[in-house]
Amino acid sequence: MTTKIKRTNNKDVCRTRPAQNTMALAKIVTVTGTGVHVPGSDIDTDRIIPARFMKGLTFAPLGEFAFYDVRYDKDGKLTGHPLDDPHHKGAKLLLSGTNFGCGSSREHAPQSLYHFGLRAIIAESFAEIFFGNSTTIGLPCVCASRADIAKMSRLIGIDPHITLKLDLEQMTVSCSDEVANYGCFKVTMPESARTSLIAGTWDPVVELLENAAVVREVALRGGIWDPNAVAA
Repeated sequence: MTTKIKRTNNKDVCRTRPAQNTMALAKIVTVTGTGVHVPGSDIDTDRIIPARFMKGLTFAPLGEFAFYDVRYDKDGKLTGHPLDDPHHKGAKLLLSGTNFGCGSSREHAPQSLYHFGLRAIIAESFAEIFFGNSTTIGLPCVCASRADIAKMSRLIGIDPHITLKLDLEQMTVSCSDEVANYGCFKVTMPESARTSLIAGTWDPVVELLENAAVVREVALRGGIWDPNAVAA
């Protein structure tokens, strides 16, 4: 099975990141936890995080607003969305359909899912920009077949406490509990993303900060930075 990432024609957006320490990034080799199935195709970024919640200075508060307009009705009452099912409280892996994360290029979408508590997404396919934005915050997005996602969904529907383990070295998702192993499913993702997650090089901004001396040297050598210049 080939990994499918749909391309979207979106305008470029300026990425603004809060200051962060130049610490080594975590090597993301496995993600283990319970799962939750959010069915549907073409789940776009506006559904994942409505634009009116994108006014904060940091991404941290976005978690409570993930899927807000489908989790709450107009009166602010819960609609029974899978993310609010008590059986799936604390789920770490989200299962979904095709073209997940399509629409606008807002990086707030994967950030909201990450701050909700999710640590990996398994879907039939992903919109390209969403996939890239997810990878650069350490949120692995892997593709599985429709049949395998249906099987995993049935398993966690029968027993929400079943443990899912995404292994990026083996490119598999295993489903098990203390009694038995209920299956191992193949997944795919672009090799460049897989390598960066496993190696702990998934955020290029942190890499640049950690190699600031090299960046300055290259800039000086190439004549593209003058250390004596004073900003107007």
